[in-house]
Amino acid sequence: MEIDPVDSNKESLLENLCVFARDQLYGNILPFWCALAPDDRKGGFAGRITGEGVVLQDAPRGIILNARLLWTFSAVYSFNGNPLYLALARRAYDYMIAYFFDEIYGGCYWNLDSSGTPIEDKKQTYAQAFVIFAFSCYYKASREPGALEKAFALFELIEEKCHDQESDGYFEAFTRDWGVIADNRLSGKDLNEKKSMNTHLHLLEAYSSLLRVCRRDRLEMKLRELIGIFTGRIIDPSTFHQRLFFDEKWQCKSDLISYGHDIETSWLLYEAAMVTGDREIIRSAAGISAGMAEAAIEGINELGGLVHERKSGTACSGETEWWAQAEAVTGFLHAWRLTADMKFLLQARRVSDFITRYVADPKGGEWFYRLDKNGRPLAGYDKAGFWKCPYHNVRMCLEILKYHATSSC
Repeated sequence: MEIDPVDSNKESLLENLCVFARDQLYGNILPFWCALAPDDRKGGFAGRITGEGVVLQDAPRGIILNARLLWTFSAVYSFNGNPLYLALARRAYDYMIAYFFDEIYGGCYWNLDSSGTPIEDKKQTYAQAFVIFAFSCYYKASREPGALEKAFALFELIEEKCHDQESDGYFEAFTRDWGVIADNRLSGKDLNEKKSMNTHLHLLEAYSSLLRVCRRDRLEMKLRELIGIFTGRIIDPSTFHQRLFFDEKWQCKSDLISYGHDIETSWLLYEAAMVTGDREIIRSAAGISAGMAEAAIEGINELGGLVHERKSGTACSGETEWWAQAEAVTGFLHAWRLTADMKFLLQARRVSDFITRYVADPKGGEWFYRLDKNGRPLAGYDKAGFWKCPYHNVRMCLEILKYHATSSC
């Protein structure tokens, strides 16, 4: 899809993105979650909403959905001050405190039944990171001291239980009592390896978020180490794509390219560098960030959407997932702000148009999970579930609107 040359100047593109973000946030995404997700019968939020909008109150409840709900409502409240969102954030926080925390061995369970009883009590490092991320944002919104205390307790637990003292980095998963576990995977589509890009990315995000609300030397040191892991081990300096899965000695075990994670990392890495305040780290991250955004452009399909992944050496399937589109808009906008290269702003606009035309559901609300190469929603995918959460797309909207609010453009 070509963008009208008349509408290709900076001011028009930015205004278009701002209108797009407001429409999606307040007209499509938040109304869906506010209306359908809260469970007044059992507390907290429903664990699953089908693609047809059917709420399944008895579905299992995963830690990722609940943490991302807490982050979403906290972040929106911090942006606009509407008490509705603080109340929803409190609902998510109270439910997580009551049911997801393991009071015996520490950390948070992976999955509960609808009554709050653990179904999977394993400890995924990725999940602990998301709870830190959510609790630090909730602390910013509410100034609830318990949220900050819990976030730092999880940080110390991760450093004690998950950090690899021999080869650096963090292991993926553990049993409930933090023993060795046979299955390290986040989901069935992942490789069963000891370390992953994805877990390290969300530790990076979590530690950055926590350091923003409370400066502590040990936390900053660990954030710097994570930045070094990305620049030294995970990001391929010749291609600016990321290596995805590793053994405990950091031997790469994957040949996938994840365009969605590449563009997401491109801006989260730079944001993490900015939190440190170290000029040399910031300078290095800026160059890597721009290179990763440039490399991600090859994943744009004919309709203007970002194919989330492909196997190295093969052609893109053309299929897209919702989360990668949100990260593409955010990442390309960030790359334009960093470099002033208009091609990135044009790509952000192109993907936002793809979202409006194909991904957003104007009738049922929220976004479709996955589309075929022709932009048609694929059957069998939920609107809300363990991995379908208001996080990537709400964050995209907020990043656009916050920039528009502070920009003189």
